[in-house]
Amino acid sequence: MQVQYCYESMNRSCEKNGWSNSIKIPMYVFMASTIVTTLAGNLAVIISIAHFKQLHTPTNYLILSMATVDFLLGSLVMPYSMVRSVENCWHFGELFCKIHTSIDIMLSTASIFHLSFISVDRYYAVCDPLRYKTRINVFVILLMIFTSWMVPAVFGFGMIFLELNIKGSENYFYNQVSCFGGCVVFFSATSGVVASMVSFYIPGFVMLCVYGKIYIIARRQARSIKDVANQIQFQIGLGEQQHVSRSKERKAAKTLSIVMGVFLMCWSPFFFCTATDAFMNYAIPPIVIDAFVWIGYMNSTFNPMVYAFFYTWFRRALRMILFGKVFHLDSSRTMLFYE
Repeated sequence: MQVQYCYESMNRSCEKNGWSNSIKIPMYVFMASTIVTTLAGNLAVIISIAHFKQLHTPTNYLILSMATVDFLLGSLVMPYSMVRSVENCWHFGELFCKIHTSIDIMLSTASIFHLSFISVDRYYAVCDPLRYKTRINVFVILLMIFTSWMVPAVFGFGMIFLELNIKGSENYFYNQVSCFGGCVVFFSATSGVVASMVSFYIPGFVMLCVYGKIYIIARRQARSIKDVANQIQFQIGLGEQQHVSRSKERKAAKTLSIVMGVFLMCWSPFFFCTATDAFMNYAIPPIVIDAFVWIGYMNSTFNPMVYAFFYTWFRRALRMILFGKVFHLDSSRTMLFYE
């Protein structure tokens, strides 16, 4: 098969993917479907929290901010990444490549930061409910949101525009990787480890510890309820109380396992490659890393399902949005749930 290049008239042009339409079309369909699902799910969360006054709480502002990050990732980053992944060519210029890569790192990291802060919020809600409203107030939530946006922004744009991502591997990058018509997210050994630590391993470790603590305390609380019931020796309703405690324990285990499972499933492959690829002389094929990038993107697709679809208020809000009831007078004052 004859090799095709992104720019036939230029020296050092990147090679095109030699895939047939029978491969490209299903890839476009899958990636476009992922983008549409990401946009629709996160837009539904944004509209729900922004429209209904009952949902204007500090915790939901954090979820709203995360949905905004994921929506922007789906609208500003994923469409261009789709073309790059299928065609293996970048037709949007070198400057926009840097901007796109910076926004990609920024929004992906910001999404993970939001997940980490949401775990901290849930920790105080479950483990210290009496002082929750004093500890997690509007100011604290705004500080979490500000940190979740600004730290990834400085990190992402600084890493790419100062070329810190290639520091220490400049010769290899310019001789072996760089070519006209390409837009590769490249990391040297040092920058790969730093990027993985900042964007994944540190916030992931926080999530793991916090959710582990929540699960332990939730089990302890469930057992305390059962112990109290046993001490009081109520004959009527005793079996029901024990059933409720076991039900809460199972629900806590299921919810936390889904939260951590989805997060780790989506992002672990990419950041493992990012941290180790340079130490293996970049032996991991680019197509594999690109596939792991898309698996990571899908965390933003799953976030509305994991963090919002489990809430009854979201299902009711979604029905009102789909049936156009949000356009009715005073619909913003609808009671989606009762305390």
